[in-house]
Amino acid sequence: MVDHLANTEINSQRIAAVESCFGASGQPLALPGRVLLGEGVLTKECRKKAKPRVFFLFNDILVYGSIVLSKRRYHRQHIIPLEEVTLESLPETLQAKNRWMIRTAKKSFVVSAASATERQEWVSHIEECVRRQLLATGRPPSTEHAAPWIPDKATDICMRCTQTRFSALTRRHHCRKCGFVVCGDCSRARFLLPRLSPKPLRVCSLCYRELAAQKRKEDGEEGEQGAGSPALCGASSGDEDEDSDEDREGSGDGDWPSRVQFYASGVSWSSFHS
Repeated sequence: MVDHLANTEINSQRIAAVESCFGASGQPLALPGRVLLGEGVLTKECRKKAKPRVFFLFNDILVYGSIVLSKRRYHRQHIIPLEEVTLESLPETLQAKNRWMIRTAKKSFVVSAASATERQEWVSHIEECVRRQLLATGRPPSTEHAAPWIPDKATDICMRCTQTRFSALTRRHHCRKCGFVVCGDCSRARFLLPRLSPKPLRVCSLCYRELAAQKRKEDGEEGEQGAGSPALCGASSGDEDEDSDEDREGSGDGDWPSRVQFYASGVSWSSFHS
């Protein structure tokens, strides 16, 4: 690791450059003892398609955002404490190479690097930072993780009833508990998932039944009614949380090469500091 970089001028300059790229929309990142270990571009599998995201690995947090102008302007800053992170390896496919999953209690998602070497660098550095952070905080490894959303293109029919076919008029929805792509009729229910949101979220019919049964068991309730029972509402509820922020961002990826160029260009898209 690069503990010797803590509180050095070069490390301060690197962090200041990241803060400058995010501008006023980002949170301050400079803290005593915080070190920027690496940075680069990864593709992040979002609801509708894989999109480029710039990632910054610090010794205690992982930061990522959308690319407006490469190395000059980023937005939609996300900060993930490393003690909450668990990594999961994923198999290779012809369409998506060098992939792994980043799992946290609030959000889980798949990313991929431009090469196997860069993937190994990212995974090994993140895992070492997580190990050190857990050791420093005395926390046990995280065991509760949010389900990753299955991409829209993965299915043309509802993954619960297997009857409803999606179209321009029949929307896809995502269960916040299992991440399945479901129709409106199979996701009318809302349930409070405190780890994800202070508001009740859309869940599929199967997850709702399981969550409600678990809630009644915890509360010692026998019937369907009670203070802990979440309310049902219509499918066309106009959820504010219906789309993830990645799907509301617009284009914003104008100077990004095609996926083929990303994987075949031979250019290094990530760098780590020593």
